[in-house]
Amino acid sequence: MKTYKNLYNVIISLGNLTLAWRKARKGKTKKNYVIFFEENLIENLLKLQKELKSQTYFPRKLKTFILRDPKTRKISKSAFRDRIVHHALCNIIEPIFDKTFIYDNCANRKGKGTLFAIKRFNIFLRKVTKNKTFKAYCLKADVKHYFNEINHRILLGILQKKIKDIKVLQLIRSILRERERERRTIF
Repeated sequence: MKTYKNLYNVIISLGNLTLAWRKARKGKTKKNYVIFFEENLIENLLKLQKELKSQTYFPRKLKTFILRDPKTRKISKSAFRDRIVHHALCNIIEPIFDKTFIYDNCANRKGKGTLFAIKRFNIFLRKVTKNKTFKAYCLKADVKHYFNEINHRILLGILQKKIKDIKVLQLIRSILRERERERRTIF
């Protein structure tokens, strides 16, 4: 199994943080928190990079609210600067793990949106039904509270098999710790 080292400096590079900022702001350019961050964009990105470089970066407390559309859900939102860090991290580690996923997994993957899923479903439908001599069924599932309930120890174990950069793993742990703190709070 291929492992990856020396990823941290790539993650915290100014180029990657700039790309991450662009991704984090997409569709949110009119939001006050984005406008505020962009008032001193270079300074804010350099400050974020400095915190990451010196390993003094810690995610801010999550903002939690209730959304009722169509079902009631508890949503926890990271601060904008933390979302930039999330994108910076994903820019680098997503390609490492994406190639290990099942081809037909369409969950939040580049180039595998709804249209891809429908096309793949139709291919399987034709194979299974064999000119309508058999019935076909499709299961669409949503794991309730998946992100809140995922076992972080197991997740870190999976990540550690491929990523051998201690600083990257520490960054991921700090993000997960903030999620864990939020999860323990009673709403």
